[in-house]
Amino acid sequence: MRMLHTMYRVTDLDKSLAFYTEVLGMRLLRRRDYPEGKFTLAFVGYGDEADNTVLELTHNWETDEYDLGTGYGHIAIEVEDVYQACDQIKARGGQVVREAGPMKNSTSGTILAFVKDPDGYLIELLSPQRKD
Repeated sequence: MRMLHTMYRVTDLDKSLAFYTEVLGMRLLRRRDYPEGKFTLAFVGYGDEADNTVLELTHNWETDEYDLGTGYGHIAIEVEDVYQACDQIKARGGQVVREAGPMKNSTSGTILAFVKDPDGYLIELLSPQRKD
């Protein structure tokens, strides 16, 4: 067994695709419209779906707003250098909501940051985990 994807709903698919591909550097893997159901599915990720977990962005054509809810936390992406990734994301127009720095209340040495996508979903950027 393996994780295939995480799905969440977006209000503006083009804006979301631009964020995930241009700001975070993912690739659009596939996209399909379902006219009878009035929705579009788009899958984005850093590698082929056969070997990687990806994001499924669902756009319901007639929905303009969603409540993010209190149960959702974030998705996490490992980056080589969290500080550099934040600089690049800001330069590409992304919103960093927690600047890069050590994880609070921890002695693990983990460096992290948080960014927000166009719908307000949080994405955690993490440094590679230490092996010690």
